Amino acid sequence: MLTLTIGTFAIALNHILLISALILATLVGWRVAKRGGENPESVLFSLFLLGMLAARISFVLMYWNDYRNDWLLMVDLRDGGFLAWPGVVVLVLGALAYGWRRPALRKPLSAGVITGLVFWGMTSLALNLYDKGSQLPQITLRNANGDVVQLADYKGGPLVINLWATWCPPCRREMPVLERAQHQQPDVTFLFVNQAESMQSVSTFLATQGLTLDNVLFDASGRLGQAVGSMALPTTLFYSADGRLINSHLGELSQASLARAMEPFDTVPTRKPTCQASATC
Repeated sequence: MLTLTIGTFAIALNHILLISALILATLVGWRVAKRGGENPESVLFSLFLLGMLAARISFVLMYWNDYRNDWLLMVDLRDGGFLAWPGVVVLVLGALAYGWRRPALRKPLSAGVITGLVFWGMTSLALNLYDKGSQLPQITLRNANGDVVQLADYKGGPLVINLWATWCPPCRREMPVLERAQHQQPDVTFLFVNQAESMQSVSTFLATQGLTLDNVLFDASGRLGQAVGSMALPTTLFYSADGRLINSHLGELSQASLARAMEPFDTVPTRKPTCQASATC
């Protein structure tokens, strides 16, 4: 499961885990401070922001070529571009600095930081292990000609599946990025699975935007999103040649975040799938 859905509201589970870790760290720190010490609540929040900043800066530096021509992209956090380990390192160093300068903070702050990091690390690992390795759903879709196709027919090479809709602003913003990647990486199959819209409305949108997409499929009832556990749009899924989920991204993709998500493809076969629905391949 990639998202938690409440009514029409959906939030990524990894975001929930991160927020939960901060709340748990604050509660543990407060409890320890009651037995003697200074309440670390404000310090923990500051360290959280410092860690997130370090994680973002590290990501931007790692993918500098994708950001250097557009400075606004560097501060656009909607692409989810963060490197976890530099953020953790900076957070721990910041906690040590606070503890050294303010002895009354040492025990409460240490307890909060350790509890939060352990909780976030263990739950993130469990979620990652649960999601990765999931098989490509066995469902049918329709192609642009109205023909029925099996999603499983696209196995046989690296596969990227983008769940999108024309009414979704982040879907519209990321589409040119995916279009370029589709043409730049011919060994990877990109499927653009529209969610619950008519073929006519999708065709009109693509024509007016000047977008050329090779594999546009239609999921009239949104069954694919339900099958993979994500009701949020856009959702992009990355499958190995044998149909195993190896990565996923919820929300808008930038050139850098797409490159990051596709890195596991460097270690898998690049043979294109043999699709029975030849008109859509």
